[in-house]
Amino acid sequence: MRLTRQSNYAIRTLVYCAVNEPGLSRVAEIARAYGISELFLFKLIKPLVENGLLQTVRGRHGGIKLGKPAQEITLLETIRLTEENFALAECFEDGADCPLIGECDLNGALREALGAFFEVLNGYTIADLASKKRSIRERLGLTADEAVNAA
Repeated sequence: MRLTRQSNYAIRTLVYCAVNEPGLSRVAEIARAYGISELFLFKLIKPLVENGLLQTVRGRHGGIKLGKPAQEITLLETIRLTEENFALAECFEDGADCPLIGECDLNGALREALGAFFEVLNGYTIADLASKKRSIRERLGLTADEAVNAA
């Protein structure tokens, strides 16, 4: 299984906001830090805002920030918002026409594996990923002044 770019950058955006707290993060700065387009970033943060993981602050000094504490945002919650499909094989999909559906144990094994995958993701939060705040801030090019001035 491979996660989409949307999931990857959604998690990175949440981590960016977590290490930039209490300041607001600007989409342009996040896009620059990760080398992605602002348009792509705006599209992927939309479901995060709609589901309360991010909050937007409008105005001249506006930006985005976490919508709830980082320790309450699980990787599973984030990935469920950004992934369209968790079908590991054709037999997971509606309308699959495999002649072995109902008799093959592949479906059960894959469902068990997916359940384990979800369980692990549910055990990690954005706070866990942002725990090395100082080194992450340095790698993202954030300074202490930026966080204070953005607040």
